[in-house]
Amino acid sequence: MSVETDGQQHGGLTGLSSGAIAASTLPRRPRVGHIGFLNCFPLLSGLARTGSLLDLELIKDTPGNLSDALARGELDIGPVSLLELLKNAEDLVVLPDIAVGSDGPVMSCLIVSRLPLSQLDKLPVALGSTSRTSVRLAELLLSDLIGVEPEYFFCPPDLAVMLEEAPAAVIIGDTALQAALYEAPRLGLEVHDLGQMWHDWTGLPFVFAVFAVRREFAEREPEAVRRVHAYLLEARDFSLANVDQVCEQAARWEVFDAATLKRYYTVALDFTLGARQLAGIAEFTRRIAGPHSGFPPQVQLRMLPRL
Repeated sequence: MSVETDGQQHGGLTGLSSGAIAASTLPRRPRVGHIGFLNCFPLLSGLARTGSLLDLELIKDTPGNLSDALARGELDIGPVSLLELLKNAEDLVVLPDIAVGSDGPVMSCLIVSRLPLSQLDKLPVALGSTSRTSVRLAELLLSDLIGVEPEYFFCPPDLAVMLEEAPAAVIIGDTALQAALYEAPRLGLEVHDLGQMWHDWTGLPFVFAVFAVRREFAEREPEAVRRVHAYLLEARDFSLANVDQVCEQAARWEVFDAATLKRYYTVALDFTLGARQLAGIAEFTRRIAGPHSGFPPQVQLRMLPRL
């Protein structure tokens, strides 16, 4: 994998014909994706509190659906899972300095099991259908680190349903947080954190999703892209600087207390994208690239210049 900086400055305003400006010629807000899980709540809270949310058409969905929408051109900018970024590298440009990952335990991307992982060979493992990157990471860890080859099947991300059909499940997001904190201890289940397993294995962070822009949109609307990028960085920094307020607000409506959310946002999650994170991306790419991966080992990622 290699990374290059895309310094192209294309685009501009098209001249308008004389007469009244029709509604169809008015500028539209950039269509920006938002993951509807607690891991991205600081970004949403920051966008709202800084006022920049008014300049965006924010579209909330699951990680998988947002990745597909960005790949199809139904979003201009948004979070994209690492796996889908690698598969669509020709069409996407990465925004620097912001991502969703971990440099150790992530708390919300897990393998939950009734058995030790070493006993899962040839047994069914249920895969939550909302994050392809977490699923691929779990498969990699089980095969290359643990040395087992389970029989995988996809299932709605409901832990109780998943464990009715299999002795282990891969779950992410709010479901995983709740499972780790409440359900697994009550049921005596093993909890294996994918971020921690990857870090113990490689010594590197893991990036589950980056923020990317459609290449043609970046070329056509460079100023809009820089503005949205600045909004996202400002939202993240504002929320982390006011993390106690953010966690108290979120805890009013969630099953998690403010202290748990603060640990999640300040210790577990890593919202940066720098040299170590890029090294983690390169290592994951090297380990999974191949004839059936959908991308070459030397896939080239484009990255916008830093603000």
